[in-house]
Amino acid sequence: MQNLPNRADGPEGTVSDQGLQAVLDNLDALVYVSDLDTYELLYMNAYGRRIWGDRQGQKCWQVLQGNDGPCSFCTNSKLVGADGEPRPPYIWEFQNILDKRWYQCRDRAIRWTDGRLVRMEITTDITERKEMELALKAAHAKARAAALEDELTGLHNRRAFFELGSQMLKQARRRQAPLAILMFDLDHFKVINDTHGHEAGDAVLRRVGQLLRDRVRESDIAARIGGEEFALLLPDTDEREATELADRMLRLLRTIQVDHRHSLIQPTASFGLAMMGPGEQHLERLLSQADQAMYLSKSRGRDRLSLYPGPSAA
Repeated sequence: MQNLPNRADGPEGTVSDQGLQAVLDNLDALVYVSDLDTYELLYMNAYGRRIWGDRQGQKCWQVLQGNDGPCSFCTNSKLVGADGEPRPPYIWEFQNILDKRWYQCRDRAIRWTDGRLVRMEITTDITERKEMELALKAAHAKARAAALEDELTGLHNRRAFFELGSQMLKQARRRQAPLAILMFDLDHFKVINDTHGHEAGDAVLRRVGQLLRDRVRESDIAARIGGEEFALLLPDTDEREATELADRMLRLLRTIQVDHRHSLIQPTASFGLAMMGPGEQHLERLLSQADQAMYLSKSRGRDRLSLYPGPSAA
């Protein structure tokens, strides 16, 4: 790989080409120059030569990335303006596909010794910093997820239900699509706790949570919103479809048997169904309607579904 072209020392106070070469070769960063049109490597400092050797005449994408053609993320088009003049430096970050390390790149077009515009890139290894950033981002995401998850059942918690559900309500209203909400409460849950203990009650709640995770669609929002209260928000679901789902859930709940210390616990639940009305803007009101329908089920004997407003549906 050629060095920078030699010129006579400049006036006092300036750096000669040999001095500039010494500076570039002692940088803890890759500096290279390539032709903007042919991608031919014209210069690489000592940092690069230590890693890739002398690759004079080869393409930058071949040496640096091991590609068969120009990189899909090549920034050459960003370096020269419509007037044909160099634009300000373009700074970006990427992960190298060869060594898997992260780099920050400072790219710009400069005039080469023969007058043509070429690409000069200064690339600094930022792997340690980037890994800390990514780890911190992952930690924040994990903490965020934990704050929105019910620890016992693995479902969304009440906070997540309202955050995600409010967005779903807006989308349904904008698209004029149906939206159903199912709410159910485990029947006589206090009796389960009092008779078998809270450990048994927790086992029942976990089993119900597993049932919901197994049966709902990815687009649905399933949440534990209270002690033994659960809610399902069902996008693109009309009343008939929501009723059929509730009927299936009722039948499945009747089949649950939680074995706790040689006692079989068979929970049931009371369901309430409400549909988003025209112009509905508040998820709280929709949940309240489902809650009213659920208490209608309880008043009519439990272990059934009721619609808001209307008589028992099951």
